[in-house]
Amino acid sequence: MADAALRLTTLAEELLGSPLPIRIRAWDGSESGPSGAPALVIRSRRALRRLLWKPGELGLARAWVAGEIDIEGDLYETLDHIAGLLWERGAGTKSAVHAVHAVRDPRLRAAARGLVALAGPWPPPPPPAEEVRRRTGPLHTKRRDKEAISHHYDVGNDFYEQVLGPSMVYSCAYFDDSADGMTLEEAQYAKLDLISRKLGIGEGTRLLDVGCGWGSMAIHAAREYGARVTGITLSKEQAAYARKRIADEGLTDRIEIRVQDYRDVRDGPYDAISSIGMAEHVGSVRYREYADDLFALLKPGGRLLNHQIARRPEPDEEAYQVDEFIDAYVFPDGELAPLGRTVGTLEEAGFEVRDVESIREHYALTLRRWVANLEANWAEAVRVTSEGRARVWRLYMAASALSFEHNGIGVNQVLAVRPGEGGTSGMPLRARTWNPAAG
Repeated sequence: MADAALRLTTLAEELLGSPLPIRIRAWDGSESGPSGAPALVIRSRRALRRLLWKPGELGLARAWVAGEIDIEGDLYETLDHIAGLLWERGAGTKSAVHAVHAVRDPRLRAAARGLVALAGPWPPPPPPAEEVRRRTGPLHTKRRDKEAISHHYDVGNDFYEQVLGPSMVYSCAYFDDSADGMTLEEAQYAKLDLISRKLGIGEGTRLLDVGCGWGSMAIHAAREYGARVTGITLSKEQAAYARKRIADEGLTDRIEIRVQDYRDVRDGPYDAISSIGMAEHVGSVRYREYADDLFALLKPGGRLLNHQIARRPEPDEEAYQVDEFIDAYVFPDGELAPLGRTVGTLEEAGFEVRDVESIREHYALTLRRWVANLEANWAEAVRVTSEGRARVWRLYMAASALSFEHNGIGVNQVLAVRPGEGGTSGMPLRARTWNPAAG
C-alpha cells in the first residue's frame, strides 16, 4: 500500500484531535510527520493490529518486544510523546473494532474504520514469548511469589551484568549533587554505605538482608563494617552468584545466603534488617504480614531500613490497577503503594518510623545509566538472553526513568525502629547523623 505513513498519520490525528508530534515511518518505506522529529518506525502491519486490538501500554509493548516497531532518534523524547498520545489524551482501552460499531461521532467512527482496514487481516498475532502467561490461584502465595521472582530475576546473571555493571546492585543508586562526577559504581557504593550507617551497623552486628539480590549489600556490610549477615532471596540464580562473590571476597565466615521466603525466617532476633527493592513484590494483601514478620525478627531497639518504590495516591484507591506492561513482562504480581500507606502499615505493626528520605531523582539517574549500559552492551545482552527480553528491559527502564523524573512514581528510604522497654529507641538525639551534609 503506497504512502501508508501519510494515511496512518491522517487517521490517527482524526482520532486524537491534534497533530502527531512525532514522525511515522511505515512498513512500505513511506514517512509522514514533522521534519526533524524523532520517528516511530512501524515495520509491519502486525504492529498496527496489536495496537488496534489492545490500545495503550500492552498493545504497544507487544509490538515493541516483537520488534515490529522501533524508535529512531531520542528514545526518552519519543516515549514522552507516546505516553501523552496514549494516556494523557485518553486513548482508553477499547479496541478500534469496538469504536467502529460503538462510537457515535461519524468522523471518529470513519477514522477507526480506516485504521482497521489499513491494519489488514485479523486477528492480531499472539503475544511474544517473553510475556507472562495467564496465572491462576490467589495472589502472593509462596509458590506464586517464587514463580514471579523467577520470571524477573532468573533471566541469566550474565544479562544483568551487562545492565547493572560491576556493582551488581539492582536498586536506586545515591548520587552527589554533581551526579555527572560520579560513576554508577561509586553511587551504588554510596547507597550501600548510607544504608549501613542508617542501620547503625558495626562489628558483629547481626543483619538480615531481605531480598538480597546478588549479595552486594551483604558483602558491603560484612567487608566495610564487620557485620554478620544472613541474605535471603527466592532466586536460585541470584543465590548462586552471591555465594561465589562472597567466596571470592573471603567472607564465607561472615555471610550466609539462603533461598528462602521471608515468611519462613525463624532465627531472630536480628540487630538490623535491610529490605532494598523487595517490598514491591509483597503485595497489598500481604504487606501487614510482611511488616509483622520483620518486626518479630528484630530485637528491641533493632532497626529496619525499607527502601521501596512508591506511587502517587489515587483519588479512589479501589480503582488502582497494576501497570499492564510491567505486570505482563517485568514484575508479575508486583504492586506499588503510596508512601503514606507504607508508613502507616509499619506503624500499625509496632514500628516507630524515625526518618523518611525521598531519593526519586536518584532513581531516574540510575535508570538512565542502566539504559546506557544496555545499549553499549546490546549484542552481548541479546546473546545471553533474547532480543525480545533485551527490548523489554530497554523500554521498561527508559519509561521508568521518565516516570521518576515527572514525579509519576518515587522511591523512599524509611528508617524504623522496634521500640525497646519503656519506648526507648536507641537512636541518636540528632536526626540524620549518618549524613554529615545534613548536620
